[in-house]
This record gives sequence, structure tokens and C-alpha cells, in this order.
Amino acid sequence: MEYVYSALILHTMGQKISEENVASIIKAAGGNPDNAKIKALVSSLEGINIDEAIKSAAFAPVATAPAQTAPGEQKKEEKKEEKKEEKKEKEEEEALEGLGALFG
Repeated sequence: MEYVYSALILHTMGQKISEENVASIIKAAGGNPDNAKIKALVSSLEGINIDEAIKSAAFAPVATAPAQTAPGEQKKEEKKEEKKEEKKEKEEEEALEGLGALFG
């Protein structure tokens, strides 16, 4: 987690998330940086909008009560909602795919 936290610190401070900067933060905190984990983190964060990832992770979708519909119509609505949720989950998994190597 310290590697992810260091990336968040760099992002918050407006600094570039690079291998050297992440290693510097780990060293400053008294840790021994693992270059493989740092390299995996930096490469997995390339092209990721961190602000958007934080927003989507911080707030879970809230289910709302459906309007009164016919039973057949309600099932169609539920299937559409399930497909939307599955698509959103897949997109989130793809965005965070490379981060799994950091915790293994």
C-alpha cells in the first residue's frame, strides 16, 4: 500500500509520478523501495485519470426505487441495469488491472 500512497501523495502535490519520485518518498518514510513494485505501479498508472478513479472508487452507486411498471417491463429494466453495472465493473477492472501485481 505504501507504493500506492506515495503515488497519491505525488499526485496531490502536483508532482510527476515517476519511479524516482516514488522511491524517494518510500526512502523518506524509512522504507526500502522495491524497484519491481515501483515500476509496475508507474506503468499501471500511465494513462489513468487519477482524479476520476478516486471519484468512482469513493462513491458506490446508489440504487433507486423503480417506478411502477408492468411485470414484463420491470424484468427488461432489471436486465438493462444489470448489463450497465457489468459494463461499469468491467471498465473499472480494466483500469485497475495492473495494480494487482503490487499486492501479490
